[in-house]
Amino acid sequence: MIQDLKKIEDKVTESNAWEKTMDFLNRHIDFGDKISISILDILIVITAIAITTLVLKVLLKVLTRNIPEADKGKFNVVYGYFRWLIYLIILLVTLHSVGVNVTAVFAASAALLIGVGLALQTLFQDIISGVFILIDQSVHVGDIIEIEGKVGRVEEIKLRTTRAVTIDNKVLVIPNHLYLTNSLYNWTQNGTLTRESVSVGVAYGSDVQLVKKLLLQAASTHPDVISVPEPAVLFTDFGDSSLNFRLVFTLNDSFKATFPKSDIRFEIDKLFRENNITIPFPQRDIHIIKNK
Repeated sequence: MIQDLKKIEDKVTESNAWEKTMDFLNRHIDFGDKISISILDILIVITAIAITTLVLKVLLKVLTRNIPEADKGKFNVVYGYFRWLIYLIILLVTLHSVGVNVTAVFAASAALLIGVGLALQTLFQDIISGVFILIDQSVHVGDIIEIEGKVGRVEEIKLRTTRAVTIDNKVLVIPNHLYLTNSLYNWTQNGTLTRESVSVGVAYGSDVQLVKKLLLQAASTHPDVISVPEPAVLFTDFGDSSLNFRLVFTLNDSFKATFPKSDIRFEIDKLFRENNITIPFPQRDIHIIKNK
């Protein structure tokens, strides 16, 4: 009998402790007239933030596993800004799900984000494009790129812009959003070797086999032209005033291809003169009809 009374007393005590705990957790804290939050809600919010932090850490490791160490710092800066934005969204959604009236906060946040987004649209595009560049590694420092007809060697990749140097030693600052809206040519992504060409026309009646021999000679004797793959000559067309050829050769530094191509043109002109090969100019026949 005494043991039964003891069990009943323990159950009553446990019940009172549970009720006190729930009363404590359900105690509300008012923030103004419209926002009221309980201690249990605060614990739920803390748990949601902790889970979000864990997920963000895993996501950061996945996104940065292929990024070079030199670029991880740049990515972490942008990631830090997005992380706080995600925290804010999770906080508001969690508060709303536990019954806290955050409609006014949502409305103010939406209006603020729309205003900031419209004012800084291009800036956000540049930063997002910079993040994409860091993640997919489509452009590296040292690459030779061509965009919007401009060619430069990449010297530095920042979050908003890419800095490149042209062959004239001029600094080319490229907003990163241009990578999303324009075609980008990476000359050196497959290696430093590139195929270049020089086009020339000769007069009708010229010995085309001799022309081919002289063109190959002009390319093979230049020190910057690589022998493997060997130069080639293409007979491209029968033009209006000339037989058109294209000399194709390989260079190891396409960034300075302008100079070898100029040297080869000088050599072609010299060889053609020595072998009586004429480079014609456009000719037109004019018929004058005289009215009597």
